[in-house]
Formats: sequence, structure tokens, C-alpha cells
Amino acid sequence: MRTYMVAGVAAAAALMAGGVLWGCKAGGNEALAATSEPVVVTAASKPAEIVGPGAGLEEKLEARETAAATESGETRGEAESSGTAEDSTAAETSSDTGAGESREPSPTGSADPSGESQPETEPSIVRRELAFSDDFPYGEFSAIHTGTAVLYENRQANAKGITVCVNAGHGCAGGESKKTYCHPDKTPKVTSGSTSAGAVKASAISGGMTFSDGTPEAEVTLSMALILKERLLEEGYSVLMVRETADSQLDNIARTLMANHYADCHIALHWDSTTSDKGVFFMSVPSAASYRAMEPVASHWEKHNALGRALVEGLRGRGHKVFGKGEMEMDLTQTSYSTVPSVDIELGDKKSDHGETALKNLAEGLVDGLEMYFGAAE
Repeated sequence: MRTYMVAGVAAAAALMAGGVLWGCKAGGNEALAATSEPVVVTAASKPAEIVGPGAGLEEKLEARETAAATESGETRGEAESSGTAEDSTAAETSSDTGAGESREPSPTGSADPSGESQPETEPSIVRRELAFSDDFPYGEFSAIHTGTAVLYENRQANAKGITVCVNAGHGCAGGESKKTYCHPDKTPKVTSGSTSAGAVKASAISGGMTFSDGTPEAEVTLSMALILKERLLEEGYSVLMVRETADSQLDNIARTLMANHYADCHIALHWDSTTSDKGVFFMSVPSAASYRAMEPVASHWEKHNALGRALVEGLRGRGHKVFGKGEMEMDLTQTSYSTVPSVDIELGDKKSDHGETALKNLAEGLVDGLEMYFGAAE
């Protein structure tokens, strides 16, 4: 169990009192689009049973992979048998090489000095690449979706059975040249932001701002995402990464729909374009009656706001300055299409410290906020 500051405990109690918590992913027999065989990225003891909102994820993915392996004439066992003793060393030391670095497959077995084979080890984290599917609900609204997401399925002893989508904002070449509908019902935006109120379409994904020191926002959001991914895995969460490199050919809608399909919540990482080092806040769901009546917003907006408030309280508990009340109403493509708790979290602005130490502290606050949010549902 994590130990929180007093403010964190009070926030968790407030969330429980409000009765607005997280919900499971949409069910159904939707086909999952896995693009490759699973790759074991580290090794540990027998995997923990996955329960809660992540239940059934492994079975669905393995069913898809089995079909793919049959078609190509390969089997999962053949893929895993390629491991070597050198792979094992790489896997064991990968946690020291830094966030975001590739981890090698773990071996299925090894030999001791006597030449006797040792028992196979079970994977503790399995990496899978996942492709966008036109069959996703609202899939026809995405303009850019040739890229892939990566799922890190947590099978460690402390696995929570909860998958968090970490979205490194921006980082999609050509995204500003294509337009997508702001809302799935094609109604106009109700607030102004990077796109003005009244607009029906917006850029498929923007390029982001540039920090005062000349660093592109997309570089900082990626660094933040990679650090957060590692912390979440340590805490027992599975993680869906919709961007792990400088460029991900998935627009805002594609990233949102993949989060809807594979994750239990969606956190998009951003910094604001102001220059006052204003502090952290999240983009809350607009109070406009017409917007909150539109599906899927109508069924999920309370969960979006509850997640955002928990994240802000987690950051506050780590000593981060909070802007105003910690939230700003904004009509976003992300929340307009989300069917899982979904938040655009602004972690500062152009003037804010974005060095490694600052990013690591932000990651701690976000993890604390997630613990508050999901813990309040238990």
C-alpha cells in the first residue's frame, strides 16, 4: 500500500462520498487487433490472476494471437525458444538502463554448470503491439491510424488487473493538415481552445507548443510518458502506450478509441501554452447542457471529472502548484469520444521546469492520484 499525505487521504474520502468512480471497459465480442506475437520483457514467478476491469484481456489477446500464429505457421513456443542466456542478462539488467528502453525477451529455460536444464520462468510483463481497427465504435471518424500502440501487460505478483492508457500528447507528423469531426454527432464545439467554439472540425492532432527554452512540447510529453510508464508498471498496473517514439501515426480520435478498447482509463499528458508557470490543472467536461447530453459524453462525463480531480489532488500532495481550482472546462476531441474515464492533464506551461527530476516528481503525483481514484472504488 502507498502512504499518502493528509491532503491525499481527504481527496480519496471526497471521491468516495461523491460516488463517482471508475467503470469497466465496454464488453462484447469485439475482435482485438494484435499485430505481433507477445514479447516477454522481463521474468518473474508465476503470473498473478488478472481480476477487476482488466479481467479477460489476456484471454482475448491470446485468442487473437493464436489465430495469427496458425495462419503464419508459427507458434508462441517457437518464438519464445529463440531466447539465449545473453537475453536473460539483458532482461535482468534492463530496469537499470532507463525508462523507455527496449527490453529483450526472457529465456524459456537455462542450463546450470552441470549442463542440466532449469525450469522455465513465467513472464512478469508481456509487450504486445496493437493495431487500430475500423471496427472500433466511432472508428470511421479517425483520419490517421496507421500506427500501432503497445500494451505492457503486467503479470507481476502485485498486478492490479487495471490498464492505464498513457498518451504522450502530440507527436504525429502531418496531424495538423488533416481534419476530423470534433463530436461524433457532428455538432459544433461549445468552448474555444486551439479550435474556436462553433467549429465542426478540428486538426486531427496538433503539433503542440514550444517551451521557453526552445524544447518542443511533444519531446517533453514523451519523456514524461516513458517515466510514468515505468512507475505504473512498478505499482502493478498494465500500461497501454499510444506513443513511445517521436512520431506516432495515431490521431487524437485513434488514440482515444484504442484507450476505450484496451484500457480502463486514459491520461493525456500536456503542458499549457501560457508563460506564467501557472501550475497543474485538468481539462474538465463543459457544463453546457447540449454537450453533456451527447453520447458518449452523457454516460461518462462524471467519471472523466472524478479522475481529473483525483490526479490534481495527487499532484498537490507532492507539492505541485495547482492553477486556480485545478480544472478548466474545455470541449476536447478526447473526452467527446471517450467511453472510459479520460483526462487531459496540463502539467504546467511554457515556463515550467521540465527537467528529469521535475518529471519524476510529476509521475509520483499522477500515480498517487490513480491510487486515490481506483482505491476509492474498492
